[in-house]
Amino acid sequence: MTEQTLAAPIDDPSGRQRGFSRYQSLLIALLAFTQFTIILDFIIMSPLGAILMPALDITAGQFGVAVSAYAFSAGISGVLAAGFADRFDRKRLLLFFYVGFTLGTLLCAIAPNYHVLLLGRIVTGLFGGVIGSVVLAIVTDLFALHLRGRVMGFIQTAFAASQVLGIPAGLFLANHWSWHVCFIAIVVVSIAAIAIIAFAMEPVDAHLKRKQDKNPFHHLISTVGQPRYTLAFFVTTLLATGGYMLMPFSSAFTVHNLGIDITHLPTIYLVSGLFSIVTGPLVGRASDAFGKYPTFVFGSVVSVIMVLIYTHLGHVTLVTAILVNVLMFVGIFSRMIPSQALMSAIPDPDQRGSFSAVSASLQQLSGGLGSVLAGAIIAEGPDGALLHFDRIGYVVVATSIVSLVAMYFVQKAVAERTGKRVV
Repeated sequence: MTEQTLAAPIDDPSGRQRGFSRYQSLLIALLAFTQFTIILDFIIMSPLGAILMPALDITAGQFGVAVSAYAFSAGISGVLAAGFADRFDRKRLLLFFYVGFTLGTLLCAIAPNYHVLLLGRIVTGLFGGVIGSVVLAIVTDLFALHLRGRVMGFIQTAFAASQVLGIPAGLFLANHWSWHVCFIAIVVVSIAAIAIIAFAMEPVDAHLKRKQDKNPFHHLISTVGQPRYTLAFFVTTLLATGGYMLMPFSSAFTVHNLGIDITHLPTIYLVSGLFSIVTGPLVGRASDAFGKYPTFVFGSVVSVIMVLIYTHLGHVTLVTAILVNVLMFVGIFSRMIPSQALMSAIPDPDQRGSFSAVSASLQQLSGGLGSVLAGAIIAEGPDGALLHFDRIGYVVVATSIVSLVAMYFVQKAVAERTGKRVV
C-alpha cells in the first residue's frame, strides 16, 4: 500500500490496483469477523423477541425500548468519540471499544431481569456503536475508492453470516437452554476476535502524519459544520430509520402474523442468510463495475416493493416467508453496500474518523428513534398478532424514496471530484 492510497479518498486513474494483497485479504476477513460479532449482538435481539417478551414478562413497547437503548447509547458515544477519532492509531481505538463492547455483552449474559438487561444494552451500545465507524475509517484509509465496493461487500457478509451461523445457533441455544447462553456465546467469539486484532493487525496510523486539530471539540465542530457533509449526514439518518423500524419486531411478526411456528424461525434466517452471503460480494462487485449510485437505485426499488409486500402479508407458507425475506435482503444489501462505499469518498483524510463517528452516531440515534416510533405505532392483538404493521411499511417506503433522491446529489458531488459522470 502506498502513501497515496492511504491519504486520498479519490481514485488515481493511473496504475489502479485490481486485486488485494495477502495482508489486505487477511484484514478484510478480520474486519468482517469483527463486524460479525457486533452485528450478531444487535440483531440477535430481533429473533429473541418472541422468547424474551414472555420470559421477562414485558410488552412490545418495553422490548422496543431495550432495542433502542443500544441505539441511543451508541449515538451518544459516537458524538463523544468523534473529536478523538482521528487522534489515535485506529487499531488501538478498535481494541479499546471492542473490549468495552465485550464487557457490555457479558452484562447482558448474566442479566437476571429486564432492567439489568436494559443496562447491559446501554453499555454494549456505548462501545459497540463506535466500532462500525472505526472499521469504515480503516477501510477508507487502506483501500482506494474503486475497490471499496468489493471490500464493503465482503465485510457486509458479516450480516449474512450472523444470519446463517449466529441467529440459528442463538435460537437453538435459547430454545434448548436459555436466552442467556446466546450472549455468552457472543462473548466467547468476541474474545477470540480481540486476540486476532491484537496479534494479526498492523497499526493504522498514516492519518496521524497529517496536521491535527489539538482541541477535540474543535475537531468535532469542524466536521459537523462542514457544509458538504450535511447532505451525507441527512442520507445516513434516513437510511437507518427503516431497518430499525422493521427488524426488532420481525420474529414476532413472522410467528404471530405470518403463522410460522417458532421452531421454523432458524430455517428462515438460515436460508436468507445463505443467499445474502452470495449476494453481498456480488453487489460489491456490481457497485464497483456499474457504479455505486445505479446499484443503490436498484436496491431501493427492490426494497420498496418487498417492504410493501412483507408488511401486508397474512398467514403464509414457510416457503413464501423465506422467498419474501430473501428478496427483501437482496434489496437491503443492494442499498447498504454501495451507500457505504459512496459515503466513504466524502470526508477529507484528516476527518475520516470523526466523519464516520458522527455518521454512526446519527445512524444509531435515528435508528433508536425509529424503533421507539415503531413500538408506538404497533399494538398487540389478543392472539399476540402485531396490529398496524403495514403503517411501519409506509414510513419505511417514504424514507427510502427521499433517501434515493438525496443520494443522487451525494453521488453528484463525489462524481465531480472524481471527474466522472456517475460514481
